[in-house]
Amino acid sequence: KEIVHCTRIILEDVREEFKNGNYKQVTDQMLLIEIEKLILKRARPSFIPVYNLTGTVLHTNLGRSPLPAETLAEIYPVLTGYCNLEYNLETHNRGERDDHIQNLICEITGAAAACIVNNNAAAVFLMLSALSKSKEVIVSRGELIEIGGSFRIPDIMKSAGCKLIEVGTTNRTHLKDYEQAITQKTSLLLKVHPSNYEVTGFTASVEEMELAILAKKYKIPLATDLGSGALIDLNILGCRKEPTPSSMFKNGCDLVTFSGDKLLGGPQAGIIAGDKDLIKKISKHPLKRILRLDKMTLYIMNSILRLYRDPDLAIEKITALRLLLRKADDIKLQAERILPVVQQYVSLFGKFEVNVLKIKSQIGSGALPSETMESYGIAITEPQKKSKALFALYDQMHKLPVPVIGRMEKKSFILDFRCLEDEKQFVDQLSTFSTGIKK
Repeated sequence: KEIVHCTRIILEDVREEFKNGNYKQVTDQMLLIEIEKLILKRARPSFIPVYNLTGTVLHTNLGRSPLPAETLAEIYPVLTGYCNLEYNLETHNRGERDDHIQNLICEITGAAAACIVNNNAAAVFLMLSALSKSKEVIVSRGELIEIGGSFRIPDIMKSAGCKLIEVGTTNRTHLKDYEQAITQKTSLLLKVHPSNYEVTGFTASVEEMELAILAKKYKIPLATDLGSGALIDLNILGCRKEPTPSSMFKNGCDLVTFSGDKLLGGPQAGIIAGDKDLIKKISKHPLKRILRLDKMTLYIMNSILRLYRDPDLAIEKITALRLLLRKADDIKLQAERILPVVQQYVSLFGKFEVNVLKIKSQIGSGALPSETMESYGIAITEPQKKSKALFALYDQMHKLPVPVIGRMEKKSFILDFRCLEDEKQFVDQLSTFSTGIKK
């Protein structure tokens, strides 16, 4: 059946070529080769591992946070058999699937309660739908963000049935702006952390601690959307201070939403943490079931969160944190070791200048966009300006068994080694390919 199906696809492609006026000679041998290639392609999974040498650690297009090997080893018996997903082994009754993460989030962040859904956009949408439908939500104009995929705060509010009340200006918002906007219909004060952009210069914003006092005065909840969701202080990266959920609760926030697959280093998820009564109301909303997590994602998140009980262990075991914290000197030594292998490989495709280069890595996924980390890589530059050899090389590296994804920068193809941990496999692949071509 597969052979027949693939044959029909190839023949249909040939017919389309003829219809479009491409009258090239087609032999039986050519058809057999194309059919065989299609059969092999369809037999392979569409998901394949790649080497992320782009210099962006949390690369959205490449899957964001890589997961720890230990976590995946743990999950095997859970996925291949039955588990206590919604069964309480102590009471012998039905349990809640969020129980597997709620206590951990509360322990790590200081929240009174928590629930989890399938991404942070869903977390914000659920929170607004449960607490603010047909009511007013006050947000600073400087925080009406749009992130990748056209996620816009105003659109989310409209979809959730809320009335957006904008206060302040794009660059300056004051406490009095919030207070003057409060009415009997106000249901929520919302702070949105600008993860993927910055407003600089003549600016002013209101800190959570000040807003919390105002919120309590009028008995209105204060919620903060942190987006990236760092659970540890990122000053260890040499970056500017990134707010954590625990710091938000200390400043008086009632609710905090954040992502699971960015700076937290886990799977895609959206977490809502904070006041017990508010979380209870959110968890009972009909949308919660629609947005709930499956057992695989819940288990992975449980495994990741358990590591955060010991911050040093989290930094050692959670792949994203480990990559972010790699020392530039170690990356430089790695680049110098790999240089001869890359030189040999690229020589098969033309004449290039290949050198170790000091470069900058970035976190990615909208987290701390203006922050970079010192790194090292290899720059492959084409001496002849009009030649297309560099783009041919770029394309060929995408076609390797484990594709190599770097970045084009001006006239060079850059390979940033910050995210390369399996050095031997990378070197073996290039060496094997080079040897095979020469033979």
